[in-house]
Amino acid sequence: VTGHLDDCTCDVETIDAFNNYKLFPRLNELLESDYFRYYKVNLKKPCPFWNDNSHCGIRDCAVKPCPSEEVPDGIRSGSYKYSEEANNLAEECEEAKRLGAVDGSLSEETQQAVLQWTWHDDSSDSFCEADDIYSPDAEYVDLLLNPERYTGYKGPDAWKIWNSIYEENCFKPQNVKRPLASGRGESFIYLTKWFSSVCVEKRAFYKLISGLHASINIHLSARYLLQDTWSEKKWGPNVTEFQQRFDEVITRGEGPRRLKNLYFLYLIELRALSKVLPFFERPGFQLYTGNKSQDAEVKNLLLEVLHLAKSFPLHFDENSFFAGNKKEAAKLKEEFRLHFKNISKIMDCVGCFKCRLWGKLQTQGLGTALKILFSENLIEKIPESGPSYGFQLTRQEIVALFNAFGRL
Repeated sequence: VTGHLDDCTCDVETIDAFNNYKLFPRLNELLESDYFRYYKVNLKKPCPFWNDNSHCGIRDCAVKPCPSEEVPDGIRSGSYKYSEEANNLAEECEEAKRLGAVDGSLSEETQQAVLQWTWHDDSSDSFCEADDIYSPDAEYVDLLLNPERYTGYKGPDAWKIWNSIYEENCFKPQNVKRPLASGRGESFIYLTKWFSSVCVEKRAFYKLISGLHASINIHLSARYLLQDTWSEKKWGPNVTEFQQRFDEVITRGEGPRRLKNLYFLYLIELRALSKVLPFFERPGFQLYTGNKSQDAEVKNLLLEVLHLAKSFPLHFDENSFFAGNKKEAAKLKEEFRLHFKNISKIMDCVGCFKCRLWGKLQTQGLGTALKILFSENLIEKIPESGPSYGFQLTRQEIVALFNAFGRL
């Protein structure tokens, strides 16, 4: 895949050079830190769209949650509301009083941040159906110990998930039944006609979902189970698997388009990182784990990554989004948000828990990026000190945003 990307002023080579040599090494270092490696997720939520209890029985589908003592104190007890004792209080009135209280061992700045997180939990500007992280079923997962890779989850169940995403939740032409089926060249022709006739927002939405699908397929091909014997398991790149999904001849021209959509997704999330810098730059913002010196180091590294993102020379111009008639634009934006929210709910229907974990994380990451891009005016108004009530990100959103971008 080479050259210019549609709807952008950018090309593949510029992104490759910037990412591989400048951004990715620093980002990777950031994602290995305690703040970013622990993600709280509820993998037991029932599928809201169909009755489906079929869970993948393959060993590699399992996710190993962290024993709570392994998770840094600061992450576990951001406020009293996050701690286990809060669930065991005998008297409801006492519980109600304590749930609003803040752990006295936290600094004043962190207390402020915690209050903002709780205030923001029920916000309506979200593009994702967020997990209830206070549910007894929500557990911390160490992302470094549960890497995204091929688990053996495929066939009708996996097909049903993507089919549902494309058929019901993606702005696309009706005559393209399943855009990512291999070897269906006719859909490529329809897509080409459709792309030239549809508004930039709907085209972008489709490309983001296609890019996310391509990204996940690349991860599965790159970390494929090549050898499974009683003595050892060996994971590595499976070229045949990759070619079936992306080779120009095998996919009758669709493969390179899918890969270009991956670059488009990268540009959108990179743009969000460059826009959100003021939120993280405030002196009062902390990546709180309880280890003061490490927290300061990680914040410096985070700001370095964000400044790098801002320095990219050919950013996507999101001003072309929702720029027409105000009433129509508002309606389209809400449609966009609800479509994406629905896709995030579908992730609870994925039968393989490891795939569900990474699916939820990556959709929440992209949803957070969209939220940032649509909150530009609020971000510009953030005061340098004190609470930022207009725009807020929860710890979950922050961890998902950077890990999702790390996947790309």
